[in-house]
Amino acid sequence: MTAHHHDPEHYDDAFDDESFDGDFDDAYAAETDGEATYDGDQLDLAARNSLRRVAGMSTELADITEVEYRKLLLERVVLVAVWTSGSQVDVDNSLAELKQLAETAGSQVLEGLVQRRSKPDPATYIGSGKVDELREVVVATGADTVICDGELAPAQLRNLEDRVKVKVVDRTALILDIFAQHAKSVEGKAQVELAQLNYLKQRLRGWGGNLSRQAGGRAAAGAGIGGRGPGETKLETDRRRIHHRIAQLRSKLREMDTTREAKRAERQRHRIPSIAIVGYTNAGKSSILNRLTGAGVLVEDALFATLDPTTRRTQTDDGRIYTLTDTVGFVRHLPHDLVEAFASTLEESVAADLLVHVVDGSDPDPLGQIAAVRTVLNDIGAGNRAEQLVINKADLASPENLQLLHTHAPEAIVVSARTGAGIEELKRVIDSRLPHPEVEVRALVPYSRGDLLDQVHRSGEFLTTEHTADGTRIVARVHPELAVEFAAYAEDPVS
Repeated sequence: MTAHHHDPEHYDDAFDDESFDGDFDDAYAAETDGEATYDGDQLDLAARNSLRRVAGMSTELADITEVEYRKLLLERVVLVAVWTSGSQVDVDNSLAELKQLAETAGSQVLEGLVQRRSKPDPATYIGSGKVDELREVVVATGADTVICDGELAPAQLRNLEDRVKVKVVDRTALILDIFAQHAKSVEGKAQVELAQLNYLKQRLRGWGGNLSRQAGGRAAAGAGIGGRGPGETKLETDRRRIHHRIAQLRSKLREMDTTREAKRAERQRHRIPSIAIVGYTNAGKSSILNRLTGAGVLVEDALFATLDPTTRRTQTDDGRIYTLTDTVGFVRHLPHDLVEAFASTLEESVAADLLVHVVDGSDPDPLGQIAAVRTVLNDIGAGNRAEQLVINKADLASPENLQLLHTHAPEAIVVSARTGAGIEELKRVIDSRLPHPEVEVRALVPYSRGDLLDQVHRSGEFLTTEHTADGTRIVARVHPELAVEFAAYAEDPVS
């Protein structure tokens, strides 16, 4: 059946940068060795690859001076993890993911160390003997940074850095750094800066007497001019300024959230079903969006390539319009500050009629990915939404992985966004799982009221249509608001 396309100008206001070119076939015309490899117009990919900056946590404010901020110039790194639970495979997968994160941030990973302990050392994260071994590895490899697979307390960070003599970064700071590199929109940058400042305010550190504005020594006892007040240390001043900046960012994000909520309310008013594509980072969510809509969203084989949510509208084979939103990817132990900062963005998942949960079928631990994503969904209040599991990267997945996932989730659909395999089945399942209008109408609609039929195309379902001399006789399912419009043309009472 040919899809119907109707696009009055007043309708476009309901969408945030949403477009639909309407022709799926053109989008997938590119063929290489019999495999469709189209992923939309990758406008941002060349720009991103042309300049791989080794970015820092760019949270210094212009008027804060003299404090040594923890710039993340990640170049040659050693990874460190504490194995507290799980199997050897689990800790290997965790360290492999940390390596991927470090490389995404622009680092060269030289070595990885794991210590088995019941819990991390409260002073130095790893035990004292392991710290000495870590120092030897750092010296031998010439590393300039140590990355720990966990969130370190400020004291652990300081103690470990003092012992190892190079910069120490934890997993949270690493993820924040990647977010800072990839955020493009005003909202994305504000969200990342908010998360960075929340993380940084407890970890400000400076060296030298110039950091203190309090009198010390004999002057502190009132023995010198200028020693008659407590004053304020430079770190306290910086912390106060950071708190002020955090308040500014929260206010700014609240304003943006109001705009987002207005657009969402407009979509709901038009009764447009919404689908959110969720999943682990680098599972292929953006590729799925491009396959379904031809959106041309940036696709890159890197963690957290997508930070700014993209909403596109498309339609079912029978012409019903719905929206698809590509959301930020999740990861194990996603920093709480990030979840809080990205709350407004993640709300797209909470408000969705259906979650398309994309899983990387080629990952060594796909079930771990599913569990991590569902943990975050529960945290943001989207744990009870309808979900359709989609196993992506089928062309790279091992038969063992696919069998494991099929056993765990027999209802899952297996696809490959790269080759296009399984995409048509996914479209059919999405069509069938979209919410259906609840009221059935039987009406003879005069040809002068084509606008009513147009609205049925957009938000309802035709069960039967028949063209007669007096108009179009229809049986259709529509929403209650639209059913009222058909009352004047009803052949039978509206049920």
